[in-house]
Amino acid sequence: MHLRSPRHLRVAAHAELLSLIVMLANLFTVHLKPISSLMGPTHGSAYLFVVIATWRLDEATTVARALAAVPGAGGLLALRRLSPAGPGPNQRKEAIQP
Repeated sequence: MHLRSPRHLRVAAHAELLSLIVMLANLFTVHLKPISSLMGPTHGSAYLFVVIATWRLDEATTVARALAAVPGAGGLLALRRLSPAGPGPNQRKEAIQP
């Protein structure tokens, strides 16, 4: 049985991806040093947090742990692997009519 992923892991996974997007946007546009100095450590910290938090989860499979190690989107991929296969709490279950 899969449990809902912890909130701290979801926050860190989104921070990891968002910081990567900001870093790449800065690199390909204005390349401001203060943005690079702020986003580099933010991204690195979020990445390490996601990897360690995923490895510490008892319900994390080997695949979820390996996916967490992918830089950038690994946290979101691991979260997807940890989430239940059924519809989420805001989604309706479709009944099959005979």
